[in-house]
Parts: sequence; C-alpha cells; structure tokens
Amino acid sequence: MTPWEIEQTVFELDEIRIVIRASTTTQLGSYQYARKAAENASIAEWLEQRIKPIIKGHGVVVVDGNGNVPHGRTRLSTLRASYEKQGDS
Repeated sequence: MTPWEIEQTVFELDEIRIVIRASTTTQLGSYQYARKAAENASIAEWLEQRIKPIIKGHGVVVVDGNGNVPHGRTRLSTLRASYEKQGDS
C-alpha cells in the first residue's frame, strides 16, 4: 500500500487521521485490521502495535480535529472526539 492508501484505510477503519512521511509512490505494508482499536488505548500504544510495523521506519504523525499533534498518552476516545467537535462547527 502507498502512504496515502494506508492513511485513508486507517481513517475509514480506526477513525484516526495520520500523515506518513514518505514519498507518495513508496510501497509499505498493508493495514490488515478488521476492527477499530479500543477506545482506551493510547496513541503511542496504537502507533507501536498497528502503524509502525507496516511503515518500515518512515515517520508518522497523528493529527487531531484541530490540526494539532496530540501527546502520545492521549486516549483514542479523546482523539476521536476531537474530530466530531470539528464536524459540528
């Protein structure tokens, strides 16, 4: 998968916006999860378990609903809620 394909797949399944720092033509691993990650997981845990193994050492950032990069200890429930707030405005 290309970085863009992974970013789109992650947003559709996990409802989390990420940006992978790699060329648009780079081929990375596949995001092969069927269920979204648990609400009580932290961003850091989620990145370590689901994202870093497939991006082959490339950089990645998580972006919240305000366009900021949240702290790694932020819970996924809080992160997902930040997108909903932006959609309501």
